[in-house]
Order: sequence, then C-alpha cells, then structure tokens
Amino acid sequence: MQRFKLLEKFLVNFLRDEVYKTSFTKAVVGLSGGIDSAVVAVLAKKAFGDDLLCVMMPSQFSSKESIIDAKELCDKFDLRYEIVSIEPMLKAYIDNDMSNLRVGNLSARLRMAILYDISAKERALVIGTSNKSELLLGYGTLFGDLASAVNPIGDIYKSDIFKFAEYLEIPESIISKPPSADLWENQKDEDDLGYTYEQIDKVLKRYVDDRLNKNELLKIGFEEKLCDLVIDKIYQNQFKRKPPVIAKVSQRSIGHDFLYPRDVKM
Repeated sequence: MQRFKLLEKFLVNFLRDEVYKTSFTKAVVGLSGGIDSAVVAVLAKKAFGDDLLCVMMPSQFSSKESIIDAKELCDKFDLRYEIVSIEPMLKAYIDNDMSNLRVGNLSARLRMAILYDISAKERALVIGTSNKSELLLGYGTLFGDLASAVNPIGDIYKSDIFKFAEYLEIPESIISKPPSADLWENQKDEDDLGYTYEQIDKVLKRYVDDRLNKNELLKIGFEEKLCDLVIDKIYQNQFKRKPPVIAKVSQRSIGHDFLYPRDVKM
C-alpha cells in the first residue's frame, strides 16, 4: 500500500511538472474503457482537475462494455469527457480485403489523430497510456496508441498496473475484464500474445530489469518458447521505441550531437 501511495504521489507530480514546463496547463487522454487508460485518467485528474479532458472514440468494432465502463469511471471520478466515433472514418476507407492488423493500426492512428486535433483545440498535451510490457513487446501502433507527449505508466509492467488500479479504486468492471485493445471484434491481448501478462512480465522483469540472458532464464525454469517470444519481440520492435533515425550529414545533427533536454530554455 505504501509503495503505491508513493508511486501515485510521484506520478501526479511528474504529470504536473512535465506539462507545466512546456507552458501548457491542460491535458487530454484517450479513454478506452480499459485498465491502462483508466489508471492514467485518474492520475491526470489528480494532477489537473477540470483541466483534464477524456475522449472516448468507439468504432463499429468496439464492445458495448467499452463505453459503459469508461462512463462508469468518469462518473465515479468526476472526469470531464466527450465521445467522438471513428466509425464514419473507418467505413470510408476499409474494405473486405483488409486484415485485422491493418484495421487495428488504422483505428489506432485515427484515434490519435483525433486526440491531437482536440489537443490543439483545447491547448492541451496528449497523455500516453502504454505500459512497460506493451512498450517492450512492441504491442502497440506506431503513431497510434504509442504516440503521446507525456507517459506516466511507461515504466510500469502490465501485471503491476492491475495492482495499482486496485489501490486507485478503479471500478471492478474494468479491472476484471480481459485486457483488449478493442481494435476488432472479440480481440483479446493475451490471445494475440499466446501467454498471460503475468507469465510474460515474469520473463521481462528477469531479462530487462535483472539482465539475465536466455540461458540463465532457462536454468531457473522459464519455458524456452516463452523466452524466445519475449526476447524476439523486444529486439524486433526496437524501432517503435526510437524516434525516426536521421542521416547525419552536418556537424550538429538532431538526435546525434544536438541533444538538449526538452526543458532547457535559452
């Protein structure tokens, strides 16, 4: 309990500091009805009060529970929100030949385009909702749900998000449902990955945080197929965790030698 109390205080201060230092005073969060965006929304509410706007962006593939659960969260924590459907935009583009992956990526990017447009209208920064497990596995859409100005939970594993959500008193309807990006009908994260987040996070923590190699993971009892999945995804998706690589052709190049922190002011 004390751990999560300290974590909550740190992340609320982190959000305020990172947003205010850019001269912004408002924030916007995409609210999916899932546990990650719920945790971020509650933290952002504590940081910004009524200067937080939550945006629900359902499609024709979204489950009914997504909006119901998101509204329950807004009612409980007095979150200001609006609903913008992406269904008309999806219908205007998709066809029967599109795979679930393409539809999912397009949906995620449409939602982020809407969030950034609303952020311009509200003069608010977009707060990210991707957790550490998703970032390490590359389980997200580049320039879609992975995009944000500030991310308070990107260093928290998914299995720990559940415990943090209980501490924050997120509604049980959100905590207990299977994790889903809700990008196509009946989509479930753990079905896509083939393992539960609990199983995956145990490997991630030992491989990333404790720096064990694959042989050491196998020696302490982890399944080889699971280790291969986790390690392969970490390296295959490194490009998602980096800004675009710029070819260096001058003396001082962005991302190479020009590396000022974002909060430096001349």
